[in-house]
Amino acid sequence: MSASVSAPRVGVWLIGARGSVATTVVAGCAAVTAGLHPPTGLTTESPAFADSGLPPLASLVFGGHDTVDCPLPKHAETLTAGGVLPPGLAAAVQAELAAADREIAPGGPLPGDTRSEEELIAAFAADLRDFVRRHGLARAVVINVASTEPSATGRSLPPSSLYAAAALRAGCPYVNFTPSTGLHHPALAAPAATSGLPYAGRDGKTGQTLLRSVLGPMFAQRALAVRAWSGSNLLGGGDGAALADPAAAAAKNAGKERVLADTLGTVPEGEVHIDDVPVLGDWKTAWDHIAFDGFLGARMILQTIWQGCDSALAAPLVLDLARLTARAHEQGLSGPLSELGFYFKDPVGEGPAALGEQYAALVGFAQRLRDGDSGSRPPERTGEIPVPAADERGDGR
Repeated sequence: MSASVSAPRVGVWLIGARGSVATTVVAGCAAVTAGLHPPTGLTTESPAFADSGLPPLASLVFGGHDTVDCPLPKHAETLTAGGVLPPGLAAAVQAELAAADREIAPGGPLPGDTRSEEELIAAFAADLRDFVRRHGLARAVVINVASTEPSATGRSLPPSSLYAAAALRAGCPYVNFTPSTGLHHPALAAPAATSGLPYAGRDGKTGQTLLRSVLGPMFAQRALAVRAWSGSNLLGGGDGAALADPAAAAAKNAGKERVLADTLGTVPEGEVHIDDVPVLGDWKTAWDHIAFDGFLGARMILQTIWQGCDSALAAPLVLDLARLTARAHEQGLSGPLSELGFYFKDPVGEGPAALGEQYAALVGFAQRLRDGDSGSRPPERTGEIPVPAADERGDGR
């Protein structure tokens, strides 16, 4: 899609804004906009999405929250050394990286932070409103690309849910690209339903599960009986360190298991193991071992190996989701965007699990955005969106 100088500017507010995925998003968007690289991996740049009214890449303005202070230009240098970004790119887009870095506000809660949940939500929402106001943005989409946190248990809101609540309060659509709780906390169900905002998630489908969403339907459609499906992931970087926590790994694996259950109709034997190998950095190796029965009980095996760079796989999906969700918000759509299930392991709403069917739904969504009334807007809200205090909530399980 060609950029238009008159196109309204759209904010992309990243949670985990100084991480590898966020850095690759900002650098990649600048590189494609400048014509330094083709839009490889950007589904929204394919012909099926032409004339859908998506915001041009050149109209996107980046900011976010993070609890670390390594500047984006410096992180980009690290990614270049690790082979994630091509040589010379970080220097070529240094101005864009620096501009995005200036828009990153301190996140939380940090160790020793004495602010209440309400104070944190209010502060995060104020950061968002200020970002939109200062840049004269038509709207901003909040996307969580932070490291995976353990599943929420109890009444307290985990950090991902604090940010999600702030997005609702600031009137911003929300996308959860991680398996963290986000809007899935029971305390946020009512605020999300009454916000009039679109939202999507969760857990971006970038590698091993992408392949599973293709292979699972193949076995089911050919009436082959899958007896066991086991897997292993070797990865480094911040995500590898986060997933070394068994509770965080369990949250990650839930989405992988859901894809098999939905495409095969049953959950075969086998587990996925995740190992932190720091030397791998941002690169990941995923191995699958599939035992299945053919005609007359003939026992067979399929093994796959996926080696890829997580940030390079995730970044174009994040840009796609920002553009699609912003356009949905412009069209006045609200609630779970189930048509975006193509991008997620554990998508919100009702929809197919097979990748081919998900892609067909996504293309249908593009048509819906193309045919809609571009002048429509989401319903206006008055006042703050309340989030129940901890003593008014359920146990969060």
